[in-house]
Amino acid sequence: MKIHFDFKGESFSKADSMVFAGYTKDDVINLKSLNDKNLISEIQELKSFELFSAKRDEILTTEIAGIIHIVSLGERKGYNFNSLRITAAKLFKALNTTNAKKIAIDLDSLTLKKDAAKSLEIFLEGFLLSIYSFEKYKSEKQENKIKELIICSTDKGLKRKADKVLELVQGRVDSVNVTRDFVNEVPNVLHSVAYAKEIEKDVKKNLPGVEVKILNKAQIKKENMDLFLSVNSGSGHEARLVHLTYTPKKMKKTAKHYALVGKGITFDTGGYSLKPGNFMVNMKFDMGGSATLYGAFRSAVLAGSPNKISCILPMTDNAVNSLATVPDSVVKARNGKTVEILNTDAEGRLILADALDYACDLEPDAIIDAATLTGACLVALGQEVCAVLGNDQKLIDKLLKTAKGQDEYLWQLPIIDEWRADMKKSATADIRNIGTTRYAGTATAAAFLENFIKNDIPWAHFDIAGVCDSQAHLPYCPDKGGSGVMVRTISDFICQ
Repeated sequence: MKIHFDFKGESFSKADSMVFAGYTKDDVINLKSLNDKNLISEIQELKSFELFSAKRDEILTTEIAGIIHIVSLGERKGYNFNSLRITAAKLFKALNTTNAKKIAIDLDSLTLKKDAAKSLEIFLEGFLLSIYSFEKYKSEKQENKIKELIICSTDKGLKRKADKVLELVQGRVDSVNVTRDFVNEVPNVLHSVAYAKEIEKDVKKNLPGVEVKILNKAQIKKENMDLFLSVNSGSGHEARLVHLTYTPKKMKKTAKHYALVGKGITFDTGGYSLKPGNFMVNMKFDMGGSATLYGAFRSAVLAGSPNKISCILPMTDNAVNSLATVPDSVVKARNGKTVEILNTDAEGRLILADALDYACDLEPDAIIDAATLTGACLVALGQEVCAVLGNDQKLIDKLLKTAKGQDEYLWQLPIIDEWRADMKKSATADIRNIGTTRYAGTATAAAFLENFIKNDIPWAHFDIAGVCDSQAHLPYCPDKGGSGVMVRTISDFICQ
């Protein structure tokens, strides 16, 4: 889709459809960008007659002079930037069912808080995020009908910023879509070796200057990552550890170093603690943590983050063969602690454990990990809310604030001393990989991971089990498959 800007109001007459917006209880619509006085008068008459009672995001269509769509923003009170993102998403879906190929959008009537640049950013984000679909393996593919989007505005200040805003949003949206693509890719294609190659290919094409290091199985063994390799032992594909490093060209003394660690289980059978068949479907999503953090890393690099960022992605499937790890096994972690593996379906925390210890050796200012770690997270918070846990309240508070600013739902769960103690109740090893009860699974998993954070490094753990795939309540997310939720929050945080 081509996107360009018009600051003279000349594109309305050339477009297949014109889009304006107004609030239900306002007398007039802001039509400063429209030069045609007769058309302005007719639109205002239509608005005063019909839009007064229209519900939010209801679209009124008329053919006064060409096709005109008037979007109701509902009542002014309570309409915010997230409302605008949702309006933009619904608008795309509505317009994409018409035959219009060239759409002109009146940004003036959609501008909030007199901030045209922020309004443009949010509108484009909602509109462009809604275009995504995963149809790689379908014989008949749906083609988006809209080919050109023209943003019309009279804001003189925006003229200097518009291209940069567009570049920022496109980088962010592309990165969310890369995350969605990886999550949606089928497991017989995206095994660990292929996954590592795909990320390397994308980095070399789109992220010049980013250092790529990929550890193979022998190199992972040299790193003493035996917990990681215990999960890989039943696989027909070698494990991979992808280590990406971004360093700003002009790094200030105040800059931070963030390490991102993402769970990359390309398919999870549960191992010998085999999942029931109906629970095994969609386990291709179990690499969602790695995809989310790669998307956040990618977005931050494209945005020119002032901070150094390391991205560490351990990759394997969790399969079953004669060599696969069996329950009751004891394996030594990279940090020297022994782990009693009582449930091979609690495998994500095992690969994260070694990767977190590896990340600590980089001496970052903070570590963020993300994983589709526990079904318990879905029980606790539902499919709409992401859980965050950690060892540093200042870090958690900043992440919660960032998520709120990005209109993504993030909720803190606790790690209490009783759960820390519970993980040490092993008869044969230093710690166990599951709790002694079935309760508080999300928090006890975090209590396990905390054993692999050293040197008092601030650490936050995102359990994205609920939000990784389809978010039906968000019109800018696909109805099915990878959502890309939390890419924006984490990317924004590591750009601060």
